[in-house]
Amino acid sequence: MFNFLNNNQVSTLAKKSNNKVKAVAASLAFAVATSAAMPNALADDYVIDTKGAHAFVQFRIKHLGYSWLYGRFNEFGGEFTYDAKDPTKNKVTVDIDVASIDSMHAERDKHLRGKKFLDTGTFPSAKFVSTSYKPTGEKTADLSGNLTLHGVTKPITIAVEHIGGGSDPWGGYRHGFEGSITIKPQDFGMDLTKSLGASASEVELFLSVEGIRK
Repeated sequence: MFNFLNNNQVSTLAKKSNNKVKAVAASLAFAVATSAAMPNALADDYVIDTKGAHAFVQFRIKHLGYSWLYGRFNEFGGEFTYDAKDPTKNKVTVDIDVASIDSMHAERDKHLRGKKFLDTGTFPSAKFVSTSYKPTGEKTADLSGNLTLHGVTKPITIAVEHIGGGSDPWGGYRHGFEGSITIKPQDFGMDLTKSLGASASEVELFLSVEGIRK
């Protein structure tokens, strides 16, 4: 009525049971590892860290052709998406409070905010929205998009470099980039040459952004 197993049969069943347990454990471990790795395999969204002063929008323009006038915009914000494996997903949006211009000279800044130049009363903000990100090297790329300044929107291309990325000491994850471009104020309806000289027909813009993953 009862079938008793001998020692060999018991040993065989035990081995099969252990193999099943190991297989299940391996499957679980693989699933956990895969799920943990998935966020890094997908495009991540980042907020530009202006609160920690880890981002800057700066400019320089020649003064009478004799020296460089440097300045920055103190108030701005934005976000970007970054995917190291699929650059087509990379994009960025930056909003700038133009009235926050700071050239370390109050009277000059008041002049630049006026109607003859930035006219911040009419056009209080500037905006850049990217349209493409095309790698040009291991850490470099051309970031193209539309810049709206002084009420005029023009396509521009910024040469960017990926500085680095990784975990921070506060439990977050970051990526940082810098970029530069030379623009002509005349293209945006402004003429700085009347005050700063003929060499002020171009302005160099420098952007340094560090983003915190959402």
